[in-house]
Amino acid sequence: MYNGLNKTAYTDIEEMTITTLENAVYLGMKNDVSFIFHESLMLYEHQSTDNPNMPLRSLLYISDIYSNLTRDKNLYSTKRICIPEPKFVVFYNGIKPLPERFELKLSDLYQPGTTEPMLELKLLVLNINPGNNRELLEKCRTLNGYMRFVDKVRECAKQKPLAEAMEEAVSWCIHEDILAEFLRKNRAEVISMGIYEFDEEKYIRMERQEAKEEGIQLGIQSGIQTGIQTGIQKLIRNLHMTAEEAMDVLEIPEAERSKYRSSIQK
Repeated sequence: MYNGLNKTAYTDIEEMTITTLENAVYLGMKNDVSFIFHESLMLYEHQSTDNPNMPLRSLLYISDIYSNLTRDKNLYSTKRICIPEPKFVVFYNGIKPLPERFELKLSDLYQPGTTEPMLELKLLVLNINPGNNRELLEKCRTLNGYMRFVDKVRECAKQKPLAEAMEEAVSWCIHEDILAEFLRKNRAEVISMGIYEFDEEKYIRMERQEAKEEGIQLGIQSGIQTGIQTGIQKLIRNLHMTAEEAMDVLEIPEAERSKYRSSIQK
């Protein structure tokens, strides 16, 4: 993956130091993978949803990693402590259409906004769905294989139950020599975890749509504000969203949000 992103051809894995956070959990998700290589600290994350909060999550990850790297250093010393430069990449393969590549910034989350942030974190998002970033996928066989597997699962799931779709996708990939060795060794675990992940993805989409429709319907019956409040509360309760995230899903204009914030707090 590193070679594919940086157009290099390194082969000596002894030069790489893994820094992935073993126990770092934030919003139910672990830091995917991070490592130091040639004096750069790479943080790679995978997302199947459009998540504008990834810069903030990455900030929390990098803070913990730097804390671990400097645990035995004297941070109060007059001697400068050198740290590797971080580079953040997210690989996106959700069903929502997104650009082939784009940048997310921590400063985009600041409220109120600023044109000269004193703290910034930039994150590159790469869409790895079919037809996107072909050069990268051609150079990284594992990433390409993973995307083809996910795409096959989604294709099969349109016509049959998810468990059967997972079985068919695994068999097809093995036959086509796509992640074949890994899938043979870990077939049962891949199917089990895959069912969970795809069910969760589907559940979240359904809950969001249901909350939106329910809010609209209740708004017609008992007043728009009451209906929207119900939709917000449903998302907060069922998907553990914040009020702001729920209002994003329901597409509530910023100018109207204050009245819902006050009612939710009560």
